[in-house]
This record gives sequence, structure tokens and C-alpha cells, in this order.
Amino acid sequence: MNLNKDGFVKSSLFHISSLVRGVAMSKSAGCCKRFLHYAFDYETPKTLVIPSLGVGFVFRFTQFLVVMYVVGYVCVVQKAYQDTDTVISTVTTKVKGFAFTNTSDTEPRFWDVADYIIPPQSDHSFFVLTNMVVTPKQVQSHCPELPSPSTTCVDDCNCVEGRSDPRGNGIQTGLCENYSTTARTCEVLSWCPLEIDTKLPEHALLVAAENFTVLIKNSITYPKFNFHRRNILPHVNSSYLKRCEFSRLTDPHCPIFRLKHIVSEAGEDFQDMAVKGGVLGILIDWSCDLDWWAGECLPKYSFRRLDNKHPVNNVAPGYNFRFAKYYKTADGEETRTLIKAYGIRFDVIVFGTAGRFSIVPTIVNLGAALSFLSLVPVVADWFLVTCSRKRDLYSRHKTTHLTEDADSASVSMGTTYGTQ
Repeated sequence: MNLNKDGFVKSSLFHISSLVRGVAMSKSAGCCKRFLHYAFDYETPKTLVIPSLGVGFVFRFTQFLVVMYVVGYVCVVQKAYQDTDTVISTVTTKVKGFAFTNTSDTEPRFWDVADYIIPPQSDHSFFVLTNMVVTPKQVQSHCPELPSPSTTCVDDCNCVEGRSDPRGNGIQTGLCENYSTTARTCEVLSWCPLEIDTKLPEHALLVAAENFTVLIKNSITYPKFNFHRRNILPHVNSSYLKRCEFSRLTDPHCPIFRLKHIVSEAGEDFQDMAVKGGVLGILIDWSCDLDWWAGECLPKYSFRRLDNKHPVNNVAPGYNFRFAKYYKTADGEETRTLIKAYGIRFDVIVFGTAGRFSIVPTIVNLGAALSFLSLVPVVADWFLVTCSRKRDLYSRHKTTHLTEDADSASVSMGTTYGTQ
């Protein structure tokens, strides 16, 4: 009896464990099956023809915009089918002209290019002297400093021997001297007499500078394309250079420019600018399309003022610097003439980009264009399921989950669609 009872218990436990193992195996098989479906089920695009003029218009109009962007902007404007290179340039200048001055402040004098071009040679720029303050016959000596809040004094106690102010004119000696009948200032060791640059002539000294001319010689190269060019074109000869002058209308390729015309095209008045000076840019654009005839690659000139000219807060205007000419007297004493020069600095700025057809950027941009076109159906689908009147019907038909025994359902779906 006990044996039968034990056998029954053992048999029951065996069946229970078998059932548990079966359930576990069934769950495991179900998980594996779902994983296999997730990993290996094939999704195929479904073509759904929508007889809707609104959706069709949105689709075609979006395609049209993409094609116009690719053709009009990418290809025509940006020329994305080209490989590009930036210009490498060198510039030399030569100014010609002369003037004669005869004013009450200076002695009569004839000026040529060696007098008003400072320095004689410069990279990509040149300076033309138009106005100046001259302090002649300076010698190293002791003299009272120019009056200012930091230099005025009452007695020697206000002056410190050996003190030097970077904004002053020399090294203090420790003495307080009479600058004038009404002012006393600290004495300094300096080039005396000191420069007084507040008496700037109201009209430019070299008024004739507006008629000076400058020859600009510019050579450029695009190394990637082995392309070289000069702004002096192949047909230009010496006789032409002696008589030509740049004119935007009649002679836009002559490399000789009159200074007055440069300043005028920059929107400035030469005589007004010449009083305190300034900085002007001569811009040479060498942007070229080398897919066409290389002879069409020509420089384009433009001009603009580069230094700040504020109509209200015009502090420290213009352009100036100082230089000196040194002499020896008969008794061996060194003297100098100090010149504070005002004038116009012309900066020649060369820039440009050349392009030529290349298969690599063409393929890259063609691929980008095709990727843009692939986004058009996304826009049309969004309009279809969001803004169309039958959006619920279209949403049901757009996504279909197919089962292996769903043939009749598919047929019925097609019938339903046809009745709509």
C-alpha cells in the first residue's frame, strides 16, 4: 500500500515537472520565433496610387523646387560641379607726377616722386604725401615742454629730473622754465624747437597730387590648374601704356589709374581727404570660370575707403606718420628737419577663385541632389496623412501588416479601395 502511494506521488511529480518543462520550452520557442520574425521579416515598399489632385500637386511641386534648387543654385550659381583654387598674387606699383608749392609757411619747392612717395618701395601698398607739418633746424638741446596738464609747473619742485612721459617730447631735467608769458612748463632734453602739430594747413599742401597716376603691375597664378595671368594683357604694348588711363566705360583694362578717379569712385573727395589723409583700397577681383575660353579671365577693379570715417565721433581721423631728414652743419653739429606727413595710403588687395569641371565634385553633388529627391515622398506622405480630407482612409491603406493567410483580406481591401 505504501509502495503504491509512493509510486503515485512520484508519478504526479514527474508529470508536473514535464508540464513545467513543456511550458518553459514553449515560451522559449515563442521568444525565439518572435526574435526570428523581428530579425528576418522582409519589409517591402507598397505602391498606393492616390487619385487626388491636391496630393499630386504637392508631390510634383516639391519635386520642381528640388530640381530648381539643384539646377539653378547648386549648378548655375555655386557651380558645384567644378574643382576650385584660390589665387596667388604679387603686386608692384609705380607712381608718376610732380607738383610745385609756394605758401607762406614753406619755401617755394618743386616736388617729384622721390619726395612724396614714402617709402619708395612697399608690398601691396603705396603712400602719397598730400599735407604736412614741418619743423626745421631741430638740434638736441634743452627747451620747455609743450603745455599740458602733466607738464605745466609753478617751480622746480613740480618737475622730476629723469622723468619721461611716452606722450611727451623728452626727458625732464628737473627745471621749470617759461614757455610763454602766461605759461611755465618743465624743461626737457629733446630735439628743439619742439614740433607744434596743431597748426595743420586747412588746405592740402600738395593739391596737385590728385593728378598723379599710378601703374599697377599684378601677376596671378592658380597653381592647381597651372594657370598664369597678368593685368597687363597680351595685346598691350609700350605705346599704349604711355597714353592709356583707366576708365570703367572706355578703357576698363588699362593698368594706369589717376588718383583723383580712384578716390572719386570710392565715394570721397580728393581735396577733402588730402588734408588729414586716409586709407583707400584698390580691389582686384580675379574670379574666373576656366571651363570657358581662358582669355575671358580678366581683372575687375573696384575702390573703397578702408579707414573708419565716422560723421559724428571722428576722433583721430586720417592717416599720418613722422619722418626726419638729417644734416651736418659746418661745425659738425647734427640737425634735422622733422616732417609730420599726412597723406593717402593705397592698399592693393587681390582676391579671386577659379573653377574648372571635375568629375569628383560632380558625382558628390549629384548624389546630394538624388538624396534631396528621396525626401520628396516624405513631404507628400506628411501632407497625405495630415492635411488631406480623406486622411483616415489613406492612413489605413498606407500601412498594411500581411499574414500568410491574408489573401482574402487583401482582395477585400482592394475592393474597398475601388469603391471609394
